[in-house]
Amino acid sequence: MSYFKQFLFFLCFLFAGAAFSQEKNPVTGRTQIGFNEQWSFSKDEKTWENITLPHTWNAKDVMDDEPGYYRGFGWYKKELSTKPYRKEKEIFLCFEGANQETEVYVNGTLAAKHAGGYTGFNVPLHQLLKFDGDFKNEIVIKVTNRFNEDIAPLTADFTFFGGIYRKVDLLITEPVHFSLADHGAAGIYINTPLVSAEKGTVQVKSLLENASLKSKSIELITTVYDQQGKAISSKSSKVDLHSGEKKTMVQDLPEVKQPNLWSPEHPYLYRVASQILDAKDHTVLDLVSNSLGFRWFKFDAEKGFFLNGKPLKLVGASRHQDYEGLGNAVPESLQIRDVELIKQMGGNFLRVAHYPQDPVILQTCDRLGILASVEIPVVNAITESPAFTENCKNMLLEMIRQNFNHPSVVVWAYMNEVLLRPKFSGDKDRQHLYFEHIRELAQSMEDLTRKEDPSRYTMMAFHGDFDRYTKVGLTQIPMIVGWNLYQGWYGGDLKGFGQFLDRHRKELPEKPVMVTEFGADADPRIRSFVPVRFDKSVEYALKFSQIYLNDILSRSFVSGAMVWNLADFNSETREETMPHINNKGLLTSSRKPKDTYYLYQAYLLKQPFLKIASGNWTERTGVADSTNAMVSTQQIQIATNFPSAELFLNGRSLGVQFSKDHLCTWSVPFQSGWNQIRAVNAEQPGIEDVAEIRFNLLPYPITGSADFTSLHVLLGAERYFIDEQEHTLWIPDQAYRKGSWGYIGGLPFKGTNNRMTYGSDKNILGTDHDPIYQTQQVGLSAYKMDVPDGSYELTLFFSELMGGPDKEALAYNLDNNHQKEIQEQRIFNIKVNGKPFLNNLNLGEDYGYATAVQKSLKINVVNGTGIFLDFIPQKGKPVLNALSLRRIN
Repeated sequence: MSYFKQFLFFLCFLFAGAAFSQEKNPVTGRTQIGFNEQWSFSKDEKTWENITLPHTWNAKDVMDDEPGYYRGFGWYKKELSTKPYRKEKEIFLCFEGANQETEVYVNGTLAAKHAGGYTGFNVPLHQLLKFDGDFKNEIVIKVTNRFNEDIAPLTADFTFFGGIYRKVDLLITEPVHFSLADHGAAGIYINTPLVSAEKGTVQVKSLLENASLKSKSIELITTVYDQQGKAISSKSSKVDLHSGEKKTMVQDLPEVKQPNLWSPEHPYLYRVASQILDAKDHTVLDLVSNSLGFRWFKFDAEKGFFLNGKPLKLVGASRHQDYEGLGNAVPESLQIRDVELIKQMGGNFLRVAHYPQDPVILQTCDRLGILASVEIPVVNAITESPAFTENCKNMLLEMIRQNFNHPSVVVWAYMNEVLLRPKFSGDKDRQHLYFEHIRELAQSMEDLTRKEDPSRYTMMAFHGDFDRYTKVGLTQIPMIVGWNLYQGWYGGDLKGFGQFLDRHRKELPEKPVMVTEFGADADPRIRSFVPVRFDKSVEYALKFSQIYLNDILSRSFVSGAMVWNLADFNSETREETMPHINNKGLLTSSRKPKDTYYLYQAYLLKQPFLKIASGNWTERTGVADSTNAMVSTQQIQIATNFPSAELFLNGRSLGVQFSKDHLCTWSVPFQSGWNQIRAVNAEQPGIEDVAEIRFNLLPYPITGSADFTSLHVLLGAERYFIDEQEHTLWIPDQAYRKGSWGYIGGLPFKGTNNRMTYGSDKNILGTDHDPIYQTQQVGLSAYKMDVPDGSYELTLFFSELMGGPDKEALAYNLDNNHQKEIQEQRIFNIKVNGKPFLNNLNLGEDYGYATAVQKSLKINVVNGTGIFLDFIPQKGKPVLNALSLRRIN
């Protein structure tokens, strides 16, 4: 057969496949049909709802205030119509992922089981289907995301969404086909044993299967096409397959001269078409297409990573697969967008964490030139059972074989922070045995990975306990050591990050190193001009990122680093300012860029870049600079890879500032109302960015001010909070000054963990605006507001932050200095302008701990008295978390 005809066959079968139940004529070869519509779903097999795949039953319950989420069983069912002529075909149901234990029933008979929530699997249906007339076969799928000690992950800082959350396809093949029985893979494995600028060799292993009752003589043709559709290398092999036989064929194709090398700058992809032809009449029995990229690479412990013989610093992000409002049932278009956002950031690496993800992710990495590591979900802990070990090995085989052909993949990984919170802490001998079992499991995974794929590197990711991982022996097992480092966030200080990297180089000089995680939470609603560790402000995350990126880029021995995380993701057990969300993303969970994303662009992009990072903060408030000032001066930051930039406010230049670690900073005198900010670069005037910022100016003295309309104050805080839903701007409190407002007496609340200098990180029940209630002034005697005469609505916000039920410490909280909270009973009265307002207020007893409480009243201010709140203790110290005052007239 000519190359031209082979290519025509290839095109024809790419587009083959009408709807299975609507086909009128038999189709030869392979047909793959989406099988995702018209499903019914039930949790109890009694009440059913119509759904479309992908689907998860945890899209909403992971965000409510009830601890935990549904981890149980779900049932899916659908009818499948069949035609008599399909009786001679092989029919499979192909799952891309269902979490995490799956049973498939066909007409009431169990067809298959699968354990593990993050890899695909294929289920043969043919023997259980009925083909008489228009018989409708019933497909029923039972899925559970229950805890199972024999299946990883056991615990983790992410949510184990349940359901058939990826696509399902119906695949119809001829009896002779590429085998689908090899751990969910497509039965074709492409290797490039030798690659250079001068030539590239291709070796293809094909798994063939004859499910018919007759022997068959076939021709196996493997052809490499370039991007213009030209066949540049081909190999044909004659094969005899007996009835029921499976056979493996290895073909070494003619070398490709001067191949186009695959790289982040030029991700050139060839196509490999694998065909099975009937040897007698040359009918195409099966055809499968794969991408091929010619590249070679190495990790060097001293000099870092090399691609195609050239040094390349790998910098990118880790990714979780969920999305705001969707859980993990995310359409392919949004997943593709995630990889595109890494590319637009200037990144060249994706850590697919902590589990294999939708096939479209690596397909997009191949296409865009993003290198990748992929790992199985052995996270935090193991179970010392043969079943756990067997499931881990099966997950590893599925991951490698299903993703073997992706040129983007350079690393396989198999454990993450497995010593984070080790079991048996009260029994040293038993814990020692546990560590032995972890090491044995790690070594078996390492050996299996290297046997399966000698062409790629192996890696484990460890949290920053250097001594423990070294003592247990885990740092010696993988080819690459990955460190998840958070100095200056969960513990320690920012300078400790570079010191840790240098220690690795000194004590493990033979081990290539990657920083597999680093990051600081940035709640996009929280800003601060005095950022501190764990305040969740965007500004602290910027400072954190600058220091970490500088340390990473200045050390050639660091092969690469992946920020944690590309986007905010769901972690149901988390509390903090945005409960159930890990806010370390460079993007929000709906993929809106934060200031930190722009900073990474400034560091990584090669083309000119200039962006008003603070432009995301489009609604601001602040107090006028002085008694007579009509402006409030606040900071604006520009992210850029230029050495300097110029800023304009409402058309007036505020001067040129030089960049420091890719940020330029100005003090901007904001006027009340709309302010236009424009950033430019003098060297390239065409490159600019513009932001419109609405500023609510609070008068310095509010007494007698006709402009005073409202005041929203966070007590005991040094951060701003933007309520985007109600467009309310909350500011830090101040001590009372005459003619203005503020607290009298007391101190900011500080909790019992050493991460926070002020406030609490508890989930406040009954609100989505947790930061309003997470700080407070304790022991204040009064609060005074020298407002002008008029009618006002005053709202006081309370929450008892001490006490409540003890909760299990979460694994990601690495400090061990959390003290047990002592429940304090506080009872107090409040008078407003001398009149009783609240009597014997007992927050913990009356409303419960960490619960949002609001108390409002209307006040008429006359004769210049302003508003004066008296806090009168009855038992313990009075508290106030926040205050809102709105002028009515």
